[in-house]
Amino acid sequence: MACKIYFLSDFHLGAPDHASSLEREKALVQFLDSIKQEAAEIFLVGDMFDFWYEYRKVVPKGYVRLLGKLGELSDRGIAIHFFTGNHDMWMRDYFQKELQIRVYYKPEEIERNGKKFLIGHGDGLGPGDHGYKRLKKIFRNPVSKWLFGILPPKMGMGLANYLSRRSRTQTGASEEIFLGEDKEWLIIYCKELLARKKIDFFVFGHRHLAIDYRLSAGSRYINLGDWIRYYTYAVFDGEQLELKSYKGKDDQIIRN
Repeated sequence: MACKIYFLSDFHLGAPDHASSLEREKALVQFLDSIKQEAAEIFLVGDMFDFWYEYRKVVPKGYVRLLGKLGELSDRGIAIHFFTGNHDMWMRDYFQKELQIRVYYKPEEIERNGKKFLIGHGDGLGPGDHGYKRLKKIFRNPVSKWLFGILPPKMGMGLANYLSRRSRTQTGASEEIFLGEDKEWLIIYCKELLARKKIDFFVFGHRHLAIDYRLSAGSRYINLGDWIRYYTYAVFDGEQLELKSYKGKDDQIIRN
């Protein structure tokens, strides 16, 4: 009986080049195929692509293996949810119409089997990073989306891919370091929210670190890592939420 819920994020398909992206995409499709008998729901928690923009009549080239697999799973009756990330925030209605995938643009609270989840990509939450938060407001503005859309797709996609590569270069290895409970901004955000309401599981992406962190006796913060280094995912069996690596890198998951 299909009863498990799966969470995964940060595939960044398209980066850094076609060959390595295709290798990750094939692994991802293989994983999705392996869970189709057990999955009741699948949550994709942002940055599926390194960049995504839906023109009115055009979508980015490629990713047919993944999109086809998601369509197959959706047709099987598996509920698939997608939370936009900072690299694929400019969704229109392609996923909803073609794949019957529900798209979310901000964190959402859900309840499953009596357990409360807060799910979101994680960008722009918590203290600090004011420059990015200002930039996010600009990009989220419908006018910005429209202005980008008047560029020819070849020019627009070329510019977006350049900016995406530049962003990764500037970030560098800083994404690979766990800063500790007092400096990890998503942990700070979770603890502040937990002081006001009960949440059993906070599930985020964006950080590119695989983290399973106990916030209190009854609450945990899960960061889903990525499908670049860790190939990690979380699975909820109705009682427990477990963070695992599809490629046997469980020893690299940060736990407390």
